[in-house]
Amino acid sequence: MTVLQIAFKPQPVLREKSTEIEEINDEIKKLAADMLETMHESKGVGLAAVQVGVAKRLIVIDIPKQDEERTPMVLVNPEILASSEKRSFFREGCLSIPGIMADIDRPSEVTIQYKDLDGTRRVINASGVLATCLQHEIDHLNGVLFTDYLETY
Repeated sequence: MTVLQIAFKPQPVLREKSTEIEEINDEIKKLAADMLETMHESKGVGLAAVQVGVAKRLIVIDIPKQDEERTPMVLVNPEILASSEKRSFFREGCLSIPGIMADIDRPSEVTIQYKDLDGTRRVINASGVLATCLQHEIDHLNGVLFTDYLETY
């Protein structure tokens, strides 16, 4: 596995809308593995392919839980199917915008559809930190940064 170079704001790639992945091949699987390595090395909990300069709809997430084994997630072509009306504030940061943290208001629950690396279509209902992380990373795929939710930056 390789640690990839992370794109930092204001690099234009961060504003690109990522394209769908048509085929989950060895190249995509290697990219996912490299993204996980990069995210772990950078002490992050989520990373979108666009953050490493690849405008493809691929995200990785690994939210550590105390006294439990890591359970990294790889989501190909994730999309939000539903969002709750109930909202929550979570403190967010971003590997592409180091040093900035802010409380961001997002739906507290989401339903996400995606494919895993075997090409199996999956649906996940998420709440709490996982819901926030999924929305943050999917925003990246659409060229949106968490600082866009702030009034001033």
